[in-house]
Amino acid sequence: MSIFRQSARNPMKTPVSTPTFADPRATWDARFAQPGLLFGDKPNAFLEREAQHIPPRSNVLSVADGEGRNALFLAEQGHAVTAFDISPVAVDKAHKWATQRGVNVDFHVASVDDWAWIPAAFDAVAAIFVQFADPDMRRELFGGIWQTLKPGGLLLIQGYTPKQLDYRTGGPGKLENLYTESLLRELLPQAHWLLLHEHEAELAEGHAHAGRSALIDAVARKPWTAKS
Repeated sequence: MSIFRQSARNPMKTPVSTPTFADPRATWDARFAQPGLLFGDKPNAFLEREAQHIPPRSNVLSVADGEGRNALFLAEQGHAVTAFDISPVAVDKAHKWATQRGVNVDFHVASVDDWAWIPAAFDAVAAIFVQFADPDMRRELFGGIWQTLKPGGLLLIQGYTPKQLDYRTGGPGKLENLYTESLLRELLPQAHWLLLHEHEAELAEGHAHAGRSALIDAVARKPWTAKS
């Protein structure tokens, strides 16, 4: 999930709440402690569409999964899903939601720094709006994701692009945390890109991602070669 710090640009938009990066766990705990589901009860639309390319009964990792909407969707497609988030409050909600739906997901409380990026452990990784990371942490994050993907595995990414600073309908509000095609290519130079597309769309993901948004959709395959 993204940590949101809204830009002061475009005063016509009303920003959602403004978390700080000083204590991300406490910030996210406070947000997820509010009634209801922060990002709604539906899976991310990009993930729902592109998950059809994940082979049946895959081992899938969902990074910064929040209250579980994406992990539960993937598990209901028949995959063996592992998910983590920095917020214990969110993971507790995810556990309860999974029980209510009769779905099994291996949920964990962990930050990017805490998570053990076991080499070649997953057939697919979903990283949906994981834009709390500054450039240094982002390199660590993507390095870990690439390491934990099996050769031939799929990486599914959706994030905000710099134009999102004009919309203020979600996102970190920090230019250096936003994604472009060239940035993703630089982060993953060995990736075989099946989809890499910047576009705009209306999001309706709870009250945290709502309205016109500047997005990038990306699907990458890890090559089978030993150099991958």
